[in-house]
Amino acid sequence: MLSFMSAKEAAQKWNISQRRVSVLCSENRIKGAMMVGNMWIIPSNAEKPDDKRIRCEKETVSTLKPFVKWVGGKSQLIDELEKMLLDNGDKVLTKYCEPMVGGGALLFNILSKHRFENLYISDINSELINAYNAIKYNVHELILQLKEMQLTFLPMDENGRKFFYHFIRDKFNNTKLHDETSIKKAAYFIFLNKTCFNGLYRVNRKGEFNVPMGAYKNPTICDEENLLNISNVLQNVTIVCGDYSLSKNFIDNSTFVYFDPPYRPISETSTFTSYTSDSFDDNEQIRLAEFINEINSTGAKIVLSNSDPKNINKQDTFFDDLYKAYKIKRVSASRMINSKADSRGKISELLICN
Repeated sequence: MLSFMSAKEAAQKWNISQRRVSVLCSENRIKGAMMVGNMWIIPSNAEKPDDKRIRCEKETVSTLKPFVKWVGGKSQLIDELEKMLLDNGDKVLTKYCEPMVGGGALLFNILSKHRFENLYISDINSELINAYNAIKYNVHELILQLKEMQLTFLPMDENGRKFFYHFIRDKFNNTKLHDETSIKKAAYFIFLNKTCFNGLYRVNRKGEFNVPMGAYKNPTICDEENLLNISNVLQNVTIVCGDYSLSKNFIDNSTFVYFDPPYRPISETSTFTSYTSDSFDDNEQIRLAEFINEINSTGAKIVLSNSDPKNINKQDTFFDDLYKAYKIKRVSASRMINSKADSRGKISELLICN
């Protein structure tokens, strides 16, 4: 007599999600599966169907955008990065990992369009990760505090704005981050990011944020709708504060991994890497490459972005040598960090993948 199993039992047997089993049943890809009442039942001897495609189903959420401006943000490279995400041959991707998330331009683009079964993001910047967690767990209280600062700041004249900006900057630097201050510090962090010069996050050797105020007429300090949408999608994301190497246990052969480290400077005047009080020098670039070699053995799909030294010196093969075992693609992007207008032309950047 033919016996049946539930979608949950099939999911456990085939090591996929119950939702995915239901989708496969609805697509008539599991022989003998039938709907009984409001649930699928599947013949016990049914074989797992061939499902060799990216498993990140279309989401129906509103368009998401980063909640902070971030130096080196990847908005310009989104199309190229998404092509790499979708170009997997026979690989089945169910997990997304971004261990140096920064402003999350790619993350929010992906979450606007697709849904992975498991997601992991991390960053070494504790203030940035605190803001992600505040949006995930306490978005309504965060919005109230941002609205209050916005209503105070926007009507002021330039001198009043400068006074208020420095007042908030001092409070941010003098408030230690812990559970009781986490929402307040996240609000300060977002306010400063929206009102400081070029959205920079720079700290001195003492770890104090020291960026001057920018010249914005009407900055959006509280984008309530976007924050609410981000909070919704972050509920299914694991958020970690720490080194990218902590992601090792999450990564396997079903994972898409994107690394966006501080870029290697391509000139003596573009040495900004101070997202934290530690620098990301060539030794750190080499350590990252060694970690990428390590996780490459898991079978994960890996993509890395970085600057192209050949923009300045055609003989500089630092990354070509470091990643000679990988595919290296040069893509065009606009330089945004240099304050000199004549230095904001198109340059080449690297996208490196396995």
